Amino acid sequence: MTNQSFWYLENIDLFGLLCPNKLGESDVISNQSKTFKKGSNIYLPEDDSDKLFLINEGRIKIGVFGDGGKEIIKSIIGKGEVFGELSIVGETKRRDFALAMEETSVCVITLDEVKELMMENSNLQMFLMKLIGNRILKVEKRLESLVFKDSRSRIVEYLLELAQTRGQRVGYEMLVRKFNTHQEIANLTATSRQTVTTILNELRSRNLITFDRKRLLIRDLELLEKEALVTA
Repeated sequence: MTNQSFWYLENIDLFGLLCPNKLGESDVISNQSKTFKKGSNIYLPEDDSDKLFLINEGRIKIGVFGDGGKEIIKSIIGKGEVFGELSIVGETKRRDFALAMEETSVCVITLDEVKELMMENSNLQMFLMKLIGNRILKVEKRLESLVFKDSRSRIVEYLLELAQTRGQRVGYEMLVRKFNTHQEIANLTATSRQTVTTILNELRSRNLITFDRKRLLIRDLELLEKEALVTA
């Protein structure tokens, strides 16, 4: 299994296109690199949707606020990933929030600059269209899981998704660095923190996974995949 977070780098140099300042080519476009402290908002609902962002270092949480201000996490993304992409398909005001989960550096590109770059580079245009389509499919998949699958299934499938998108193979095992907190997993899977803790501990007791605050190690990926089929 390969790390899918960087699939686009095979065909397009995103950092070279969107972060030329980072490469010492400040005359290409007028973008800027900004650093946000842990807990800082990059944008909030109703902010102008006129920029695109590329993560240099760190992690970003994308979400919305539900009833009573409850936080609903849509995705957690890291280095090399783009967010704020709905600005290029007509969104004028943000409908979600983006928050730095740790000190995070991002390249900030204006909507006008993105449109100009897309006209000049068909690969960038294709990448952004695929990005939007892929995220729509992920949302649809999560909605189906909420309707048709129980809490345990959703949590196991989320672990498999982490392995697919962020996992690094170490021998026969799969390592995911910067493992999310139990509350973050609960928010992503529409479960409770207690349920997440119970299921993770059960999987650990069966030696399918080990974990701490910094990493997740999937001991046997095939068995965990079978577990998802059993619980589906």
